[in-house]
Amino acid sequence: MDKNNNYLVFDIGGSNIKYGLINHSGKLLFKRHFITPKTNLNDFASSLKNIIQRYQNCYRGIAFSIPGTIDHQKNEIKGGGILRFLDGQSLQKILSIDSKAYFNVENDGKAAALAEKWSGNLKGYKNGVAIVLGTGVGGGIILNNDLYFGSHFQAGEFSFMIQKFWENQTEKYGQTCSAVLMVEQASKLLNLPSKKNGEKVFEYINRKDLRVQELFESYCTNIAILISNIQVILDVECFVIGGGISVQPIVTKTINNQYRLLRKNYPSLDNTISYPKIVSSKFHNDANLYGAFYSLLLKYDD
Repeated sequence: MDKNNNYLVFDIGGSNIKYGLINHSGKLLFKRHFITPKTNLNDFASSLKNIIQRYQNCYRGIAFSIPGTIDHQKNEIKGGGILRFLDGQSLQKILSIDSKAYFNVENDGKAAALAEKWSGNLKGYKNGVAIVLGTGVGGGIILNNDLYFGSHFQAGEFSFMIQKFWENQTEKYGQTCSAVLMVEQASKLLNLPSKKNGEKVFEYINRKDLRVQELFESYCTNIAILISNIQVILDVECFVIGGGISVQPIVTKTINNQYRLLRKNYPSLDNTISYPKIVSSKFHNDANLYGAFYSLLLKYDD
């Protein structure tokens, strides 16, 4: 492989770490994955170092998509999402990467938005939003053709938006719009042996099995409400639905149906706020890999 033309890219998720090589033209040459080490920072770093060392003669630069806030001024991760041991860490330091090397880290939701803006289904739109359905709800916002970071690099953290509040309890979109949680709940209703087999769950959803139809429509309604709330604030042209389940056409179709139903039952909203397009991601579950790569190019490419 041509080391000068390839980039090693990682997508750090709550369940799995995906990685692969992308060439300078944006072609994903291969993709692999392994279970995300959640025990401690040392185990996590060791697993990544092994991959980096294995391909050390194959890449020009390394790019990461990762949960949590990425403070690009301090080059630090804040929060770390489900991987709390990453809070306050510099990924470049814990992986012992030369400070002069081509290296970049971007928030996972923002990476997804960058991928779609670069060559996906947000291309050509001045204003748009990527919503990534996974363990939680990641997001990235494109305003005036640029990725919007916010004052503290935290724009697009849709998981933390509060949907309900009662008796000092909160229900957040990170719960009601979690694809992982929905699949687990559906698996229980279907008495499936595995609670993590999304493909099997969607076999029943696509057949409109009554045991899971209400759960799935309620799930899509919550996403439609999230889209409506974002739209009244940002007034964008297009929403892209990403994450692993976005490969299922019924997901975006049902979200669109529930969004139209929501608008129909809220006439003042329907008469005031413009309809955005709601489409599936071009890259689906690989959006974070492509977005991590593109973020690196924006940082270093001439």
